[in-house]
Amino acid sequence: MSLHETRSSSSLDLSGVGPFRGSSSTSWRRQRLLRLGSDHSIETTIPVESPRDTEEEPIPDETTSLQPTHNNNHYGTVPSLRARVSTLFRQRRPPNIEFRRTMSASAVPPSSFSPTSRHTLHWPISQRPISAYDAPLVNPKSANHETDINVRINGFRVWYSSFSSIDWLHDTIKDSVRFSRLRRGKSLRSRVRLAFDKCLGWIIVTIVGFLTAILAFLVVRSEQWFFDSKYGYCTNGWWKSQHFCCPTIDDLWSPLDDGNCPHWRRWSDVVRSWTHNEPSSTFESDYVEYSVSTCVAILLATASCLLTIYLTASTSFLTRKEPGVLSPLIDNHKGKQDLSSVSQPKRQVLYYAAGSGIPEIKTILSGFVIHGYLGGRTLFTKSLGLALSVGSGLSLGKEGPFVHIASCVGNIVSRCHSKYENNEAKRREILSAACAAGVAVAFGAPIGGTLFSLEEVSYFFPPKVMWRSFFCAMIAAIMLKFLDPFGTGKLVLFQVTYDKDWHAYELILFVLLGALGVGVSSFPLDALSFILLKGVYGAYFSKLNYRWSRDVRNRTWLKDHPVFEVILVTLVTSLFCFLNPYARMAGTELVYNLFAECKPGSQNRHFGLCVQDPGSLEHVWPVVQLIVMTMVMKGALTIVTFGIKLPAGIFIPTLGVGACAGRLLGIMMRYFQWNYPDSGIFSACGRDKDCVIPGLYAMVGAAAALSGVTRTTVSLAVIMFELTDTLTYAVPVMLSVLVAKTVADALEPKGIYDLVIELSQLPYLDAKHEYLWADFSIGDVTDRDVDTISLNQPNTVKSLRDQLQSLLNAGHDDGGFPILRANGDRGRMRMVGFIGANELKHALAMVADELDGEVRFETTYAFMGRDMTASFSSWAENGQRPEEDPLDFSVYMDEAPLTIQSNSPLPLVHQFFVKLGARYVIVTNTNGDYEGVIDKKSWLAFLSELESKS
Repeated sequence: MSLHETRSSSSLDLSGVGPFRGSSSTSWRRQRLLRLGSDHSIETTIPVESPRDTEEEPIPDETTSLQPTHNNNHYGTVPSLRARVSTLFRQRRPPNIEFRRTMSASAVPPSSFSPTSRHTLHWPISQRPISAYDAPLVNPKSANHETDINVRINGFRVWYSSFSSIDWLHDTIKDSVRFSRLRRGKSLRSRVRLAFDKCLGWIIVTIVGFLTAILAFLVVRSEQWFFDSKYGYCTNGWWKSQHFCCPTIDDLWSPLDDGNCPHWRRWSDVVRSWTHNEPSSTFESDYVEYSVSTCVAILLATASCLLTIYLTASTSFLTRKEPGVLSPLIDNHKGKQDLSSVSQPKRQVLYYAAGSGIPEIKTILSGFVIHGYLGGRTLFTKSLGLALSVGSGLSLGKEGPFVHIASCVGNIVSRCHSKYENNEAKRREILSAACAAGVAVAFGAPIGGTLFSLEEVSYFFPPKVMWRSFFCAMIAAIMLKFLDPFGTGKLVLFQVTYDKDWHAYELILFVLLGALGVGVSSFPLDALSFILLKGVYGAYFSKLNYRWSRDVRNRTWLKDHPVFEVILVTLVTSLFCFLNPYARMAGTELVYNLFAECKPGSQNRHFGLCVQDPGSLEHVWPVVQLIVMTMVMKGALTIVTFGIKLPAGIFIPTLGVGACAGRLLGIMMRYFQWNYPDSGIFSACGRDKDCVIPGLYAMVGAAAALSGVTRTTVSLAVIMFELTDTLTYAVPVMLSVLVAKTVADALEPKGIYDLVIELSQLPYLDAKHEYLWADFSIGDVTDRDVDTISLNQPNTVKSLRDQLQSLLNAGHDDGGFPILRANGDRGRMRMVGFIGANELKHALAMVADELDGEVRFETTYAFMGRDMTASFSSWAENGQRPEEDPLDFSVYMDEAPLTIQSNSPLPLVHQFFVKLGARYVIVTNTNGDYEGVIDKKSWLAFLSELESKS
């Protein structure tokens, strides 16, 4: 059956025809391009990948080098020369779809076509395999074609490749067209579909919040069991952690508590029962506990590291959506790869489940694509690996990775519908809401989670996204409340309340006396120094962690032995922390006890943190020593732990260090208040000896430390308010956060997440950063050497392939080709359009058999509202088609790219990329003639150089 007969006998549901069933096989497209110029023919049937029947193929895949970056300004994961995964999907052929060309491939002069004819709109959709990414734009049943012609002027797009920037403008136009078509319908069915479309976003964020809470519950329960398994097990249920196995006092539990718990059996008791010997001393029993806990901790951390390395390496992710089918190491004449003559730089491998994930989420939300980072495999590894790593007792937290887990859930759920599956910009709205849900389940703070998504991670946050983010966070918090992961009725373990208020003298001492350098006694100056110290700690923690990762982890033997690094760090952590009861606690448990208020008459002494006699140095000094040792060990271990190859957050360790410093200061102030009650500073206390609350100082210190490390302000303050269930301590928290951030910014402008982005070379454009443009102009950043496509000379398939090869070899994988035409006799060139590298790859693969065929680029003309798509609609409705020309690439061409004059200021260019989300900007002179191109990655490299010079 011919293609025409097949089309005529079928309905015009184009969504299931030919290439619209999905992307064609990447290996098939690669083979077609590799065979350009060879004497062998390749079948023109378009295979569609099937997830079944895999086989080994010696050809490269998506992980093979797409473009070697020969400069130092490469971003993200640079492809490796050898693919780590050699198994590709077997190609499955659909019904024969052949290219039947009834029109000559010769170029048509500009004067030979009329404004009413555009051959790119006459091709049958099943023959012209436009990528499924823009398949929803092809709607022949549309009654109003004005929006359709706007889409075609903007050009069709293919799926984005990893670490390429998305086209915000194109995706915005596409969503506008989709919604306009929905609103045109007047039938009951059309109205129901429109109502469902409006509610779809709310439905998705509800599901995301629900699933995020369930995953958080599972991670918390698993982490508790893993951590307690280092010390013993429950005899009436091996799956129970110590808290659920033993009765609790004041919602408190700990494997360090020596209370009577008949159902909890320690490993020392197990060893004693095996040997039938009584321990000769407490030291022998502690030695057994230390040995077993260290072995279990190493086992858990190693398992988490192995899962991360072998399941989430960036080179192990394959996708049909990757348009990268051309290797830069191909001999253009022989169609073969020369692996020996070219020195290929190694591709930087990322492990998607490692770290907190927040820097990568910021990069994705800013408009860059990282295939696989938010997929199901990463979600599974991140969740299980997080429970294992936190349970091992390392100095890390689970709160930051919850943002990554929630984003994975949001990505998977949103892709169930084409509204978000085929629109990267729309999908990022769901991801912003998912980030808010992640923080909500981490801290039990839905409002703080919404503000964190706005302040720290989101790039595009209109009011609609804010409402959905708040709703998603609320659903997640409510669901987690019902699940009750800690068995206390609280959303988080360290959620505390205080009965007493802060006093005015504390605020005055923090601000006035410290600023003036005057004090009545020694401790008020220490109070201001403490807050300033938190900013200093935040700045220098970021500096030290950055330098450790750059100079030690990435430049020594540790770089090639990540598993051994994890084992070594775990061993050191177990060795030092076991000797200190506070350092041995789980991170959340330590923060809870440091935050806790010492209530009079309570039997819970919080492991000695509630000093029995606060005025006695004999009772205070041992506690002070333990807190100081814990603070130093936690701070040092966090510097070397954050960045190892397993899931790890930074929130809890930083809160713990800040809470230690705050509790230490609170104990000191209480000591002075007990010994000098008649001092004028304590006049507000009267005879109340419990006037000073050490737990309040711990909370303020924790907020200050976290602000200094992450540079968050408003969201962090609100999170602390929600943790304490009151606004009573709003002023102290706000003061500490602002002072700490100010001091940290003065010492190190970048927070920990920005430094991780810089270290990983992620393509992130910071919209909040202010640059000093000095004497630079647009000419300093314009790329005038970029290869162009001239319409005044023949452009064959082979010549365009060679140009594309040169572009990829130069490292401009995210760029494209300006399409120009001579402007009269002046020798200047005028812009006709722009075609991206990915679109050209896709188009060339479809016509690879026509080696000498001339490719055409035509523009759409419209006069006074005249309908330019009438012929296309006529063909779509009647099943008739005029002459076809698959060598016309106009359908992929952006006929109206963003342009800017060469005399414009650089801040205007910056706003094009930041506010409009431009992927590239065309530079013209004052006469409108073409000058050059500025693409987004070139702009990022320029900003990086500009910042280093300033």
